[in-house]
Amino acid sequence: MLSSQSDSAQTAILAEVSQDRARELLFDWPFWARPQQLPPPGDWTTWLVLAGRGFGKTRCGAEWVRASVCGATPLGAGAHRRVALVAETAADARDILVEGESGLLAVHPPGFRPKYEPSKRRLTWPNGARAWLYNAVEPDQLRGPQHDLAWADELAKWRYAGATWDQLQFGLRLGPRPRQCVTTTPRPIAILKTLIEDPDTAVTRGSSYDNKTNLAPAFIQRIVRRYEGTRLGRQELNGEILEDTPGALWNRAAIDRLRRREAGALTRIVVAVDPAAGSGARNDETGIIVAGLGADGHGYVLEDLSLRASPCAWGRAAVNAYWRWAADRIIGEVNNGGEMIEHVLRTVDPSVSYKAVRASRGKALRAEPVAALDEQGRVHHVGAFAELEDQMCAMTADFDRATAGFSPDRVDARVWALSELMLAAPAGEPRIEGL
Repeated sequence: MLSSQSDSAQTAILAEVSQDRARELLFDWPFWARPQQLPPPGDWTTWLVLAGRGFGKTRCGAEWVRASVCGATPLGAGAHRRVALVAETAADARDILVEGESGLLAVHPPGFRPKYEPSKRRLTWPNGARAWLYNAVEPDQLRGPQHDLAWADELAKWRYAGATWDQLQFGLRLGPRPRQCVTTTPRPIAILKTLIEDPDTAVTRGSSYDNKTNLAPAFIQRIVRRYEGTRLGRQELNGEILEDTPGALWNRAAIDRLRRREAGALTRIVVAVDPAAGSGARNDETGIIVAGLGADGHGYVLEDLSLRASPCAWGRAAVNAYWRWAADRIIGEVNNGGEMIEHVLRTVDPSVSYKAVRASRGKALRAEPVAALDEQGRVHHVGAFAELEDQMCAMTADFDRATAGFSPDRVDARVWALSELMLAAPAGEPRIEGL
């Protein structure tokens, strides 16, 4: 396999290849693949590729399907003929598994390439083999159809993972040896743990670093550097399943370990406001967090002034904190309040420095880069903030307000404050909000 050779050896090998052989090699996956990207030996039912982002998991799945379906010639029969392709969403099934850069259409030589019929969610190979597209938002799509091969992509992100997986298993019943490949970045969900422990599962593990030569330098230099060593990085880059605090972005032990009695010299201080949509007793709180940037480059959470109150009351609380802490500015999230926030603050005091910020992503996605800073030991709580910390330790990557039963307004204000202090991009560079 070429990937196992040194750069100089690869160059020497390719220099001796004729043009005809070079055209053949373009689609000779075993020649190009890393050993981890090839199916393992043995009589397994499930090949679980558990790896970080950028490892090449999609290519693994697409090439495995191709090798299973295609014969030696375009019309030659392969080992399998009825394939289930299951992705997180219908769009992912189409855009990644079929039409993606490493998807099924891209990995086939022209003569072997299947015909894709989007309206029927179906691919048909020249030899008559077929594949159907399914998604984990509609598990009942898999109720009834039968298959002898399946490719399940990003299983750990499936919305209805249990129900979709069960229906897939009931239909995987054709042929002498039904098989399935699961390609996913890990999360500590029950179905993955069950698969790993299953004696009929062959597990391949890998990280983003394994495919470093094929990843953009900017990805390595900026994304990997930012998340390396953090819980999120260990999961998304190293492909680890972390059992300590499943799904949580923060944990109490780490918060306690980094807690400080005082902040020391501060170079900047901001007051962040995440306003509630209303002011009644049943409405959400308005998150108000004061945070500072230390001379040591670390972030310090100084005060939690969050409250459930009228706009006039939370406006006074924010402005009072601004002057008491000699803050540089007040940061306000305008998704809910719009121009009302600035109007409230300037009604209290027209001289305050104010900056509006607008959320383009969900709360959990915005929180992840800040959680990475905490895991790197660069954020400290000056004192204890029980209610804020309760929200932090309940915040998961797939946080759902309806399921959790609360809106993490204190966490959101903390995220805005620390993002302003520590994640503002240098001039001319885009700001990174998440992986």
